Amino acid sequence: MDLNEILRSQGGIGAIANQLGISEAQAQQGAAALLPSILSGFGQRAGGSESGGVGGLDAVLESLGGADLSRNVVGPEPTRVEKGNDILGQIFGSKDVSRQVAGEASQSTGLDPALLKKMLPIVAMLVAGYLSSQSNKPGQTGGLGDILGQVIGSMGGAGGGGLGGGLGGVLGSILSGRR
Repeated sequence: MDLNEILRSQGGIGAIANQLGISEAQAQQGAAALLPSILSGFGQRAGGSESGGVGGLDAVLESLGGADLSRNVVGPEPTRVEKGNDILGQIFGSKDVSRQVAGEASQSTGLDPALLKKMLPIVAMLVAGYLSSQSNKPGQTGGLGDILGQVIGSMGGAGGGGLGGGLGGVLGSILSGRR
């Protein structure tokens, strides 16, 4: 389950490029750099008992629009990025963490950090919408926790860019205060 490929095939990369006035290659590069941190944030939020764990995360995503979050990004109407910012607030806890994630992604890609800050809520919406749509599929037994585990597991596979290092590791150190 390669989320980079899923975002591309579902029109997310093209939508990011169109909305931000950049090439699809830049959108793909930026999204790929941001995904590990976003997924790590989702994983940490889902694993936190004080925030309701997976059930709490699922409730938050549903309250923000669930699967419609990604449809809002790829659809013809303007993207409601405030929902993406709400998601980032839930998974990162502060705007400082979002700025640091964008800064780290900028260092690894060479893309402008201001561009990556604009991309971050859009990518978060795409991921949240995808996770919600998959966890609510008929016949899906494990729910959001299993889907998130599969996606995070695929990011750590043979393609590199796993969550144990890189931006995922940076995010872990930021969130735990070990920076």
